[in-house]
Parts: sequence; structure tokens; C-alpha cells
Amino acid sequence: MERFKNWRRPLIRHNVLTEWFWLVLFPEYLKLGEQTDIGAFTLIVASCGVKIGHHAQIGSHCAIYSESTIDGKKGQVTIGIGAKIGSHCTIMPGVKIGRDAIIGAHSFVNRDIPANAIAWGTPAKVRKVTKAF
Repeated sequence: MERFKNWRRPLIRHNVLTEWFWLVLFPEYLKLGEQTDIGAFTLIVASCGVKIGHHAQIGSHCAIYSESTIDGKKGQVTIGIGAKIGSHCTIMPGVKIGRDAIIGAHSFVNRDIPANAIAWGTPAKVRKVTKAF
């Protein structure tokens, strides 16, 4: 993609906004793929591991939690290669979002979403599965 022609890995420090205004807690547990796009004001709590695949896109104002202090749930979050997460989504601990999946804006994702699926809602539900290219 042309827009990622000059992509470079951002400097990520604990509880400090990146130059693109997104925030990571426990960055030592974050695996960030190449040519990812993360929107401003997104929070990633990586204390139990977060893996974001190459070419993934995450909208602004999202929250990705590998640990929840509300209900005590913990688990690695995985966002697959080429997945697209709409703005204002919340992804809960232990969730796996498959390769090239699309999550609609404002969705609450508390269960796995398979590859090539389109899902949205609160909670997010798979609405369609497309063929892999």
C-alpha cells in the first residue's frame, strides 16, 4: 500500500502517548506487526499480551484489554493480519480476531471472530463471512 511506503515502527513507552496519540500500558507484552495503523486515542492494555498482525488497522478511540480489572478476566488478545477494527470498539481479554476480519465501529468484542468475518454490535456478532482472496 502506498500510504505505508514510509511506515516506521513507533517509539512505544509505558503510559506515554505515541507520536500518533495512542497509548500502551505494558509495551513489553505488545507484538506489533509491520505497517499497522492505529488511530488516535486508542488504549492498549498489554499486561497479558497483545499481538497485532501485519497490515492491521485499528480506528481511533478503541480500547484493547488483555486484562480486565472489572471482572478479573485475563488473556492474550490477538488481532490477525489485515484485520480492520472500527473506531470506538472495545476488545476484551482473550479475544482472537482472525485474519482479514472486519469489526464495525462501536462494537464490544467479547468472543473470538473468525478470519474473513464481518462482525458488529454489542456484543459483536458475526454477520457475514467472506471468501478469502
